Amino acid sequence: QVQLVESGGGLVQAGDSLRLSCTASGRTLSSYVMGWFRQAPGKEREFVASITWSLRNTNYADSVKGRFAISRDNIKNTFYLQMISLKPEDTAVYYCAARRSYSRDYDSWGQGTQVTVSS
Repeated sequence: QVQLVESGGGLVQAGDSLRLSCTASGRTLSSYVMGWFRQAPGKEREFVASITWSLRNTNYADSVKGRFAISRDNIKNTFYLQMISLKPEDTAVYYCAARRSYSRDYDSWGQGTQVTVSS
């Protein structure tokens, strides 16, 4: 499995920006897909965005398209979630995750970081 360590959460106001980071270790990542998920209080965890490590193909939930951008730094073994125009409904615990490109299941997870957007 891949070990994932997140950072970058915090309390911001609506309309602000925030960048989350997730540093990976333990495996060569060229065959992995990296993702961001979030879970708001009382709700199920939902997919936010993903990126293939090798080709940098990206995918986004409709709710964040145009506002969030996922990227990765191959040298730092780190991937990011840049969030702009944040809304109160973006408030959640954000998790980074990883899965093998041939698998549908994410099997490595970060510890989670709280993002709170005040109105």
